[in-house]
Amino acid sequence: MQPNDRPRFLTLLTGIADYYSKEISTGTIGLYWEGLRQYDVEAVERALWQHTQNPDSGQFMPKIADVTRVLQGRTEDQAQLAWSKVDRAVRQVGIWTDVAFDDPIIHRVLLDMGGWVRTCSHDDDGWPFVAKEFINRYRGFRISGQIPEYPRYLLGTASTHNTAEGLAKPCVRLIGNAEVARQVIASGRALETPLLGGDAKGAAPAAPLVIAA
Repeated sequence: MQPNDRPRFLTLLTGIADYYSKEISTGTIGLYWEGLRQYDVEAVERALWQHTQNPDSGQFMPKIADVTRVLQGRTEDQAQLAWSKVDRAVRQVGIWTDVAFDDPIIHRVLLDMGGWVRTCSHDDDGWPFVAKEFINRYRGFRISGQIPEYPRYLLGTASTHNTAEGLAKPCVRLIGNAEVARQVIASGRALETPLLGGDAKGAAPAAPLVIAA
């Protein structure tokens, strides 16, 4: 949450306290704010509402840990869904082709794990460990509530080879929702500029030709 979310958060938390017939002090509100500020306010709002619907614990005023538990449970589901897209793309598209997913966090996680080519190069024995690493990294970004810097698309073997030979790059394969994947490409960092700390103000390369998955 951002500082300008605090009034909305205050209204939300006092409303929840009133629902549970609890008085809540300014100091306690501050504790909730510090404990939950790494999440976006919409996610906190949804988590609090979900808590009220819980037949086991919903009769009690939610603590910070209760809200966090709901939020992290949601990130587990999101991470599993994201991994299923990666797993399917590895098997159906493969190492040769550049890819762009409909989720920018997938781009960043795979970049941090060595890129598309390296991801596709793992054997079946190592695949469960790749999945576990991906899910843990993805959840970390989701829990932060922020979209990290990410590359516009992920390079396959063909692009790596053609770039070295001075040849044209191949098309980018869109994974998932094609329109959203195009938006991911448009908003991402140019591959020629570094992530984190580099000067990104230089001219971006021409957009690649894109084909739908």
